[in-house]
Amino acid sequence: MSTILTNRQAEELHKAILAYLHVIDAQNTAAAFREEVNIAESFDDGTRKKYEGLLEKKWTSVVRLQKKVLELEARNASLQSELDSTTPTSLLRRNQDPTSWLPRAPARHTLQSHRQPITCVAFHPIFSSLASGSEDTTIKIWDWELGELERTVKGHTKGVLDVDFGGPRGGTLLASCSSDLTIKLWDPSDDYKNIRTLPGHDHSVSAIRFVPSGAAGSPSSGNLLVSASRDKTLRVWDVTTGYCVKTIRGHADWIRDVAPSFDGRWLLSAGNDQTARLWDASSGEPKCTFIGHEHVVECVTIAPPVCYAALANLAGLKKAPPLSSSAEFIATGSRDKTIKLWDGRGTLIKTLVGHDNWVRGLVFHPGGKYLLSCGDDKTIRCWDLTQEGKCVKTLEDAHGHFVSCIRWAPNVVKDVPVNGDTPNSAANGLAKKKEEEAAKAGIRCVIATGSVDLNVRIFAS
Repeated sequence: MSTILTNRQAEELHKAILAYLHVIDAQNTAAAFREEVNIAESFDDGTRKKYEGLLEKKWTSVVRLQKKVLELEARNASLQSELDSTTPTSLLRRNQDPTSWLPRAPARHTLQSHRQPITCVAFHPIFSSLASGSEDTTIKIWDWELGELERTVKGHTKGVLDVDFGGPRGGTLLASCSSDLTIKLWDPSDDYKNIRTLPGHDHSVSAIRFVPSGAAGSPSSGNLLVSASRDKTLRVWDVTTGYCVKTIRGHADWIRDVAPSFDGRWLLSAGNDQTARLWDASSGEPKCTFIGHEHVVECVTIAPPVCYAALANLAGLKKAPPLSSSAEFIATGSRDKTIKLWDGRGTLIKTLVGHDNWVRGLVFHPGGKYLLSCGDDKTIRCWDLTQEGKCVKTLEDAHGHFVSCIRWAPNVVKDVPVNGDTPNSAANGLAKKKEEEAAKAGIRCVIATGSVDLNVRIFAS
């Protein structure tokens, strides 16, 4: 008798085996088995019918459960590693504190409709609309809350390389740029009608961003747009007139990315010449060149003031720069697989190593403690600026192919502009506290990514 099964369990198993032997028509074996395990005469054809299929069912359910166990063990391991790299305070506050929220698998929505790789994504500043651009020449507008396609915007004749929402206050526009050498402006309030096309670049236009005006009370609005191109120039455009108001030259090769500071005073660009450069937006004069990467610099971003405390500490500064000051710290991501953090004077603070392939996108966490990156190793990585830039979370296989872009949903409330520091430190501290609270209240825990796998993914709390 089996030492594992009770007598009753063994009897039930024997009956199930006997029923199975009859099903597969192994009559001789069944007769021998019946005799050897001593199954009672009362087990007739009628009773046997009840046991038919039982063994198969049990067998398949064991295989299914085994698979489920393996899946749960993998999930458990990923949660354990998340726990291991979490500080006790962030653990306690994670549930309710948006400043500690980090994206986690699975994605809330996977948006499918593009027919070729996705190159860019951008959130509408107010509504739950998300634009994605693709090599299939189209822009698609999605509702990121519902995970539904709202419309397809056509007009470009070659791949769309970047999209951005912005523009004059109360008149949000969508801008797009393409390998067809043009920049197009679309009006979201009029069915995304193409209201203007800006020609002027002599090669593919790789990146585009609206430049905030920095005016009191409207930190995120402005008429200016900056574009970066393979023709080695940056161009600044007035979207109300459609004129190019400035051409900035200095890069020696294709410019891959451009980012304005929150107040619109500075422009940061980078590209194939392996440098990043900071420019004065109003004069077009170079302020600083960042040299250190060993391959093409794919992406750049300027740290928002909310990150100054963590970055100043990382840089070994005794005091963080004033919140009103812009372009104090920047981050660059490269095909050399590294991310570099710099101060605004070109000093390298830290090199973040972890990606196994090109780094393609960077975004600072609006809570100020993290930098998020995506890359051709199919991952999204979260770097903790308060822990020496340690990689505290990796979303492996965030997509099925290269992850080409990442954006964070804009804050719900307008950022509180700080137009100058009060000499009175108490008042200054109060203003800072107020700003932090306002920022925290407005953080939306929503991230969008796009990939060569043709999917746009929404990661949300």
